Amino acid sequence: MKSHRLPIVFITVLSLSAHIVSGGKVLVFPIDGSHWVNMNILIEALHAKGHTVDVIRSAGSWYIKESSPHYTSITREQGGGFDEDFLRALTTDLLRIQADGESSWKRLKVEMELMEKGVEMTQMEVDMLTAMLDDHQFMQFLKEAKYDLVLADPVSPIGPILAHYLSLPLVFNVRWTAHSEGHFAIAPSPLSYVPMPLFELTDKMSFLERVANVFFFAFYEFQAQFLIQPRFAALTNKYFGPDVNYFQLIQGADIWLMRVDFVFEFPRPTMPNVVYMGGFQCKPAKPVPQYLEDFVQSSGEHGVIIMSLGTLVSELPKRIVEEMAAAFAQLPQKVIMRYTGEKPSTLGNNTLLVEWLPQNDLLGHPKTRVFVAHGGTNGVQEAIYHGVPILGVPLMFDQPDNLSRMRAKGAAKVVDIFSVDRDGFLHALKEVLHELSFRENMQRLSRLHRDQPMKPLDRALFWIEFVMRHKGAAHLRTESYKMPWYSYHSVDVVMFLLAVTAMFVTASVFGIKFLCSRICKSKQE
Repeated sequence: MKSHRLPIVFITVLSLSAHIVSGGKVLVFPIDGSHWVNMNILIEALHAKGHTVDVIRSAGSWYIKESSPHYTSITREQGGGFDEDFLRALTTDLLRIQADGESSWKRLKVEMELMEKGVEMTQMEVDMLTAMLDDHQFMQFLKEAKYDLVLADPVSPIGPILAHYLSLPLVFNVRWTAHSEGHFAIAPSPLSYVPMPLFELTDKMSFLERVANVFFFAFYEFQAQFLIQPRFAALTNKYFGPDVNYFQLIQGADIWLMRVDFVFEFPRPTMPNVVYMGGFQCKPAKPVPQYLEDFVQSSGEHGVIIMSLGTLVSELPKRIVEEMAAAFAQLPQKVIMRYTGEKPSTLGNNTLLVEWLPQNDLLGHPKTRVFVAHGGTNGVQEAIYHGVPILGVPLMFDQPDNLSRMRAKGAAKVVDIFSVDRDGFLHALKEVLHELSFRENMQRLSRLHRDQPMKPLDRALFWIEFVMRHKGAAHLRTESYKMPWYSYHSVDVVMFLLAVTAMFVTASVFGIKFLCSRICKSKQE
């Protein structure tokens, strides 16, 4: 008996050792804040499969810790524009504009503020990347590390430019680029039925909405061409020469791991190297801490409402919180509200304020009835996964658009948090609580999302390892991004055909005139 066990143990140890030895080496350039939460999930999964992960972070990183059992940090002194102070200041400014401004000017003021801050962030990224490229010792260190690929978030072009410098395959953990939503960088995007993100349009647009969609597209193209590209063009020209275009480096990524799927996204054209992993961070609910479980169970048959405003917003204008708390106090449900600001005077006995809550686990609790959410992608995906209808209170960035998609699918109601009063908020809560269609539609979306042959996280890991094994995925990547715009849209072909047609018509006309004149002359003779 023992003689049979020894070879089995030996083979097991050998196979585990082979797995570790064959593990790849990944260089990660992430984005701080909520984006890091998503990236860290991929990093932990890669580490669990035996891969070595190095993460480039700034000394003032907000979420990205210097020490971790899952990765080795490479700390740089320069910040890249996504530090806590900058983002909190931007958030505060955006909240102030929306809370105080007249409704007719709010959107314009918000866009102008985002444009101004976007230029500042771009310059900080340029400065950070310049410092890296000028640090020859650091760049040599990265070269000698012999990485297998770069995993990056294309909201910052630093990752793609580093991948080009190191001649490494590139994989994106993506929903946004520095210019717009990720699909618009690489996939055909007919503006007749593909809505520009951030403007709460659907894939069923009226004529005026299609006009607006084209205008919004032109607006973002203007920002990209005149505010962002010139700064990075100067940098790439300095270090790589005029033939290297930084946006083409983004478009040339081997695999795009998209943090959405078509349960959330509207149907649209896509590309072979786009891999959908929407909801990859979602997982079955675990038991919640005992004090929360006791509070949830005290709700009886009425259940609980969960409210969270995400990672960036710690408090709201006092008037808004007072009105929302007063509305909650009139419900028979219990409410768990993540809020770190001043305790509202209208807070009811049914409401528990917490500085942190296990959002995924509470959404998966059988007593949870409604999720009051700001509309961040992670929260929306978790609500879909667990089938919990949403009362949306969007604040900024992509949040209104995310919630408008859920509203279009009948799984959410959306209110303007900056103009809401207690009666309106209470009415909206009761509508989502008692109108069965909201829960039924969200549970239908949940069933669609879960009905997949492979878990989204496993799919993402497969394609990362695929790129490692094959040193890229060039066979899935279109080269169309290298074409000039007039060739991409066949303008040159159309002009050529029009010229040939014009020449043929002209020759025919002159030929007919010539024949007619000859016939007339012959008759006269």
